[in-house]
Amino acid sequence: MKIAVLKETATGEARVGATPETVKKFVGLGADVAVESGAGIGASVADADYAAAGATIGDRAATLAGAEIVLGIQGPDPAALTGAKPGAWIVAGLNPFGDRARIEAYAAAGYEALAMEFMPRLTRAQSMDILSSQSNLAGYKSVLMAAAEYGRAFPMMMTAAGTVSAARAFVMGVGVAGLQAIATARRLGAQVSATDVRSATKEQIQSLGAKPIFVENVKGIEGEGAGGYATEMSPEYQAAQAKLVSAHIAKQDIVITTALIPGRPAPRLISDAQIASMRAGSVIVDLAAESGGNVEGAVSGETVVKHGVKIIGAKNVAGTMAADSSALFSRNLFNFLSAFWDKEAGRPVLDEEIGDAIRLTLGGKIVNPRLLS
Repeated sequence: MKIAVLKETATGEARVGATPETVKKFVGLGADVAVESGAGIGASVADADYAAAGATIGDRAATLAGAEIVLGIQGPDPAALTGAKPGAWIVAGLNPFGDRARIEAYAAAGYEALAMEFMPRLTRAQSMDILSSQSNLAGYKSVLMAAAEYGRAFPMMMTAAGTVSAARAFVMGVGVAGLQAIATARRLGAQVSATDVRSATKEQIQSLGAKPIFVENVKGIEGEGAGGYATEMSPEYQAAQAKLVSAHIAKQDIVITTALIPGRPAPRLISDAQIASMRAGSVIVDLAAESGGNVEGAVSGETVVKHGVKIIGAKNVAGTMAADSSALFSRNLFNFLSAFWDKEAGRPVLDEEIGDAIRLTLGGKIVNPRLLS
């Protein structure tokens, strides 16, 4: 069984799908691991480190030759996979809803594409979940990004010249990224509040020392969706939430938005009018900017100023910490493949529950129900 680790080609992508730690573990399972030269440079991993872990280093053609599994962060260009075995597994974050053409190309080429972001939220699959590992880092970094743009201090400071008030930070969406953003803002000394459409998150917010901001006594709330993800809200809830947020957001210095709905555009949480109510110099970080944005006027990958408020359209935030994010991502991939490793077959053999959930293509066709509905 040959596993290929490719250098990422997407603009700005510095992460890598395997580290020397996971390469060594794959070799321990009996796999041959080939790493494209320079694949780890962006994550501060030298070719020599991979070689010391037991990998073979070569150009892309040599790396792909005979490969049965190809590991990546973002799915590689199907046209650049020449040499991989027919039916080879492509194991990476594949953006199935956003890049349908690439998935169709994988099918046409006969590859079996496995989308790691479709990993079901099962207890046994927690260690395989790339969305959680990368969102954790994104939540942390989002607060640092806000702090870098905010022209004032985060903690309260008492000096001989007077007192500096603590920054007020508001986190919208309390999933993995939101919880880490709350914790990070608290560590930096901000007064933190947070909201979510799922009532179960109220205790989590309080446990981190933040103030929960929730709509109460409104019918038609459908906040808890499949797998713990939020769903779209009823019109009654949306109206009540907008009113509550408008009153609260006008008092905030920092706002972090994290709301995503799988397979659909990110929900709009902050309007232009609400931005205008904030004081000049405030900062908003939109972690959903790549999916359409939670904030009106946010631009993915750019920082814009509206009404004196800086709006950071966050893009590939976890990738800005390539060393740590690669370490976590690569462990997710190893945990996934090793959990199904069949010693007799010398390769992983997927079960139906997880295999059917993440498999996008098989036998030249798109087979995943989420892409066929």
